[in-house]
Amino acid sequence: MAAGLTAPARPASRPTAPPSASRPAAAPRPGAASAPGLGALLPDDRLRRLELTVTRRLNGLLHGDHRGLLPGSGSEIAGSREYRAGEDEVRRMDWAVTARTGVPHVRETDADRELSTWVLVDGTASMDFGTADLEKRELAVAAVAAVGFLTAGGGNRLGALVLRGDGMRRLPARGGRHHLLALLRGLLTAQHAVDAARPAARRGRPAAVAAPAAGLPEGCAAMGGLATRRGLVVVVSDFLDGFGTDENAPPVWERPLRRLAARHQVLAVEVTDPREQELPDVGVITMVDPETGRRREVDTGNPRLRRRFADAAAAQRVRLTEALRRCGAAHLALRTDRDFTTDIVRHVHAQRRLALASYARSPGGAAA
Repeated sequence: MAAGLTAPARPASRPTAPPSASRPAAAPRPGAASAPGLGALLPDDRLRRLELTVTRRLNGLLHGDHRGLLPGSGSEIAGSREYRAGEDEVRRMDWAVTARTGVPHVRETDADRELSTWVLVDGTASMDFGTADLEKRELAVAAVAAVGFLTAGGGNRLGALVLRGDGMRRLPARGGRHHLLALLRGLLTAQHAVDAARPAARRGRPAAVAAPAAGLPEGCAAMGGLATRRGLVVVVSDFLDGFGTDENAPPVWERPLRRLAARHQVLAVEVTDPREQELPDVGVITMVDPETGRRREVDTGNPRLRRRFADAAAAQRVRLTEALRRCGAAHLALRTDRDFTTDIVRHVHAQRRLALASYARSPGGAAA
């Protein structure tokens, strides 16, 4: 915890109380002894009937279900042009424009292209925390599973870049259900491998050798090199890095994320735990920074301290929301104590309503 609790900075790991202190109020989460399997993190039938709305035009090479940048064989009307004898087919005639102008016209369509989705997953030590049904890292894998099912089909591909304490791990983009399940297993394996590599930090002691961790700025910059074709980029993180003491300064990851959003459609999935928003009144506890092993005793029985912590956490969430809005990224907030499937379904429906409203306001949509 940062000195003075001016901001909830990097969240501490699970609070560990000394023998003389009272234990935290949160009950042990189910299955704490063993992490949930892949089957428990897969989405239910509510998500399998939905699809993420992608409004950006794509420049893929294969035929798919999404609107492309260039004219070609597709289902979306791009406009009309004059008929060219010997080149155009009669079945593409635009009879309404032909009758209005008196000159034969044919319809032009935008090519339907496949969707390439890349997921940037925060696998740093701060994600190894949770006081409810899931840990944040498990909820992050569940979010990737939901994105995979929501974007499946039509030749679409899914890849991932995992930020870890010892660098980054790239999982190549491919299509198909078998690849999605293999990618999810790879995410769980990557998380467990990092957990095994930092036993000292989990016990609250500084690690003997600290490898430089890859943060969101480096991850966003690397993602720009991986996602070469226009598509969907999903960033799954707690977004607690990069906020300085200056409330007017943007987070360090805002500029690289804005560069990503200039080319791709970006979805920011914020993964949080209720104990990061407010502290319970459980007496004196020892907070441990999971990334550095730094320890600090905190008297949660002090109402002024709890109020300052809650105010600082709320202010930081406001800064996060404003930063994501400036980047042009959609924001999906998931919590470890809520049904993540319900939150995702609501987000998908809300994004679809926004896309339909935007289409209705456009000249082409109004004409249609």
